[in-house]
Order: sequence, then C-alpha cells, then structure tokens
Amino acid sequence: MRAETLLNLSLPALLLATALIAHWLDEPYIITLATRAAILALAAVGLNLALGLGGLVSLGHAAFFGIGGYAMGILAFHAQTFTPLWGLIEGTKSMPVIWLVAVVAAALAALVIGALSLRTSGVYFIMITLAFGQMLFYFAISWPTYGGEDGLSIYLRNDFPGVNTLLPLNYFLICFSLLAVVLVLFDRLAKSPFGLALQAARQTPARAEAVGLTPYRLRLVAFVISGAITGLAGALFADLNRFVSPNMLSWHMSGELIILIVLGGLARLSGPVAGAMLFITLEYFLEGLSTYWHVYLGAILLGVVLFARGGLIGLVAGREVAHD
Repeated sequence: MRAETLLNLSLPALLLATALIAHWLDEPYIITLATRAAILALAAVGLNLALGLGGLVSLGHAAFFGIGGYAMGILAFHAQTFTPLWGLIEGTKSMPVIWLVAVVAAALAALVIGALSLRTSGVYFIMITLAFGQMLFYFAISWPTYGGEDGLSIYLRNDFPGVNTLLPLNYFLICFSLLAVVLVLFDRLAKSPFGLALQAARQTPARAEAVGLTPYRLRLVAFVISGAITGLAGALFADLNRFVSPNMLSWHMSGELIILIVLGGLARLSGPVAGAMLFITLEYFLEGLSTYWHVYLGAILLGVVLFARGGLIGLVAGREVAHD
C-alpha cells in the first residue's frame, strides 16, 4: 500500500479515534474541537476542488461558507420565533432541509460569482472573488433583521431524525460522516474524466482547447461544486456554535481555508484533513501560551512553503501522485 493511500485512510481514522477517546474520557470540549476540525476540513475540501484541481485561487470562498451559515441561521430563527420568512416560507429546525437550502444557495451564488470572475485570471480573479466576498460581508453587517454586526444566535441545535444532536459525539459523527462522503466524492471527481479534464485545463489551457475542451465551462462547474460543499460546511459550523455572524463571510476566513490546504497539501485528498487537524491542535496548545499564537502558525506555514512544497502529506508520502 502506498504511503499516501495509508495517510488517506489513517488521518480520518485518527480524527474519529480522537473524538471516541474524548467521549470515553468524558472530555466534551475535545469532541467539540474534533468537530470543528471536521467541519473546517470539509470546507477546505470544497476549496481544494477549485484551488487544487482547478488552480483557482479564490479569496472569496468565505462568501459560500457564510451563505451556508446564514441559511441555517435564518431558517432556524424563523422556526424558533414562529414567524414565516417573507410571510410565506416557514422556518425549519430539520438539518437535512437546512443542508439542502445551504447547498443550493451557495451553489447559486457560486454560479453567479464564478460566471463573472472566471472571465478573468490570475491576480484579477483573486481580486474579483475577494470583492464579491467583501460585498456580502458588508451586506451582512448592514442587515439588522438578522443581527447585523452582532450576528444571530440560535437557542438550540437543529434536529436530525433519530439522533440527539445536543450530545457532542452525535453531532461529531454527523459532521464526520459528511466529511467522509465528500472525501470520497473528491477522490472520484479527481479520477473521473471531468477531473482529468479540469487538471488539463489548469496545466495547459491552450492544449485543452485544442482537443475540444472548454476550460471556462470546466472551471465554472468545479467552482459551483466547490461553493456548494463549502456552503454545507458553513451550515454545520453555524449549527456547531449555534451562532452565525458576518465574520463567517470575512476574507480572513477565506485565507484560513487556503492555509489549511497549503499546510496539508495542495490537491492532496487528505490534505485538508491534515491541515485542519494541525490548525486546531496548534490553536488548542498555543492559544494558552500567547494571544499572538498565529505567529507560530505563520512560522510553520513558512517552513511548509519553503521546505515541504507538497504540504504535510507530501512531506510524509514523498513526491507521489496526489491521488491514489
């Protein structure tokens, strides 16, 4: 078995084992940290589809993360206040319904943003996605109906059929299951004709066009799928905290997702998982030492960029093909 295949299996297993051991030791806070790592990894997998496979450096992916969060917050808010949205649509506390709304809303936003942004490339693409993200960020700040700058709190976590979602381990297992499904989806997409065509369009767009491919269309589809996955992660993140705020739409969030991918390994299947686990671990251990623990994170990121171009996965597995 190749080293990277072993990592692809062992890293999610390690995350699962961490939560199970924490439950056995009665450490709910550790389970919450593991849940946060799973959700951030899910969001990073979404971005990795656009960035790793498509070469699309998006500084506006927090827009989809925040849209997913606000989809959860708005639906749950109207359910708990018994007031229909726009006087017509009832709110809901059902997680599957909320996930569907979050995925569709984020995908539609990604379709509009991608259709405009992908007409450019390079630094122009980066700046346009950043501009869209900041537009939504300031819109959320000026939206007093749903808390404005103060954000929106939800009294109780939403419901999943047959599961007590208030128990930390149960909610972790829900998030972990979705992460596992999306990791399998990413792996299948990367090996599919679509994924191979997308990577060809990233590496040599002119040659891709010469054989009849349409790079713009391939990138747009990848961008929409990427936004939908990130929107799902946003809904889970808001449900974890029972709170949604404009910070979920901030460019800082987009930068954090990129950091997770770079730390773990760009275009690597388990790269986002490795990056999220490392990020949460550093936050847990270093935050108590210094308010400026991000300095240590920056030093580690610099070391990875300079000496481990394939991220942590590449450092361990060597210069192998990213997908096995």
